Amino acid sequence: MILAGGDIEAARHFAQAGRERLVDLCARLVAARSPQPVGDTTAPAGVLSAFLRETGLQARIVAATPGKPNLVCSFEGAEPGPHLVLNGHLDTLNPGDASAWSVPIFEMGRRDGRLTGLGIGNMKAGVAALAMAFTGLHGLRSRLRGRVTLTLVADEVVFGPDGAAYLLDREPDLAGDLLINAEGPGHMNVAVAEKGLLWVEVEASAPGGQGMLTGAGTSATARLAKFIGAIDAWNEEQVAPPAAMARLAQGAGEHGLRLSANVGTLRADGFVSQVATRAGAEIDFRVPPGLTIEAVEARLTAEAARIGGIAVRRIKGWNPNWTAIDHPLSQAMLAASEGVRGRPALPVVRLPASDAARWRARGIPAICYGPQAELASGIDDHVFEDDVVDCVAVYMTAALGLCALSSHHPKE
Repeated sequence: MILAGGDIEAARHFAQAGRERLVDLCARLVAARSPQPVGDTTAPAGVLSAFLRETGLQARIVAATPGKPNLVCSFEGAEPGPHLVLNGHLDTLNPGDASAWSVPIFEMGRRDGRLTGLGIGNMKAGVAALAMAFTGLHGLRSRLRGRVTLTLVADEVVFGPDGAAYLLDREPDLAGDLLINAEGPGHMNVAVAEKGLLWVEVEASAPGGQGMLTGAGTSATARLAKFIGAIDAWNEEQVAPPAAMARLAQGAGEHGLRLSANVGTLRADGFVSQVATRAGAEIDFRVPPGLTIEAVEARLTAEAARIGGIAVRRIKGWNPNWTAIDHPLSQAMLAASEGVRGRPALPVVRLPASDAARWRARGIPAICYGPQAELASGIDDHVFEDDVVDCVAVYMTAALGLCALSSHHPKE
């Protein structure tokens, strides 16, 4: 895709001129607490509603549950055209052990080109960049075709029902035709795909008895340990991507096409001198494009049968999903990132799940691009300030390119 140089420069100028306002918005969002598991998004929704009102935009609240508002705001372009949706989430991860943080958790830090604070990478800086870009596009609406909608949702980091899932079920028109999500895959690359998720519960059982009579592999704990050991070895496996993702072989990074298996919980029943009759675990698989959760479940069933005394039950799951690298949306984002930043971004697989999967499940092309600096956020969460500014310009540039399309339907 060839983007107009004037559009790139206009977007860059808007983003640079609004740097201080953007950083201030980031600071206000970090201070507006919304950590899960409570996930109350009232405070950040209020901050963003006020920000949009400053530019004459009126957002509305759509909420399934008190304390978990979702924010929606739309405007129309000058002519009919595609419906572009900009999406981000307002809830954050829990900080965990606060003593492990070397920067304030609920106060944004700004030092050495970095912005810090809980949720700045996942994903309050991305939300701020989306909101700023949305206001910039609103100012250029006389040059746009179609509709642009901003959806900022609750309940994302726990895969809950009260955020994007509720919004799309209640108002199907908000699916739009194209989605840009501000979840960063790390290193300012363009995530055209994301892994599937499979959570399973594993239950091992064995006959009871005195511990002194235990034989090799006869207790529930021994059977479970053997099963976990076998599953843990799957972490080294790489898969070949599907044809539409062939370029990921060079661009996905070491984790993007790798199956991951994490044993998140363990338990066992009994007493130290008795044979454990029941033991259990919960395992989190992230399944790359080119593999399915059904194939993983089939392997789990076969392994359970080989060991014996093992039952496996799915907790939840969905398959990997993607938008083809040659789709106009993917090409627009790759071109916009290179045009704004002066160097190419890689098309990659995003490791954590995101709400983009909810749009792809409805047949809507979706990509993730945002200022999260690393592959995943955690203690001392941070972004690079220049990346946040660049995101504003990239979102605007891509939107201008997409809404100028006239010869192709956005879903083709």
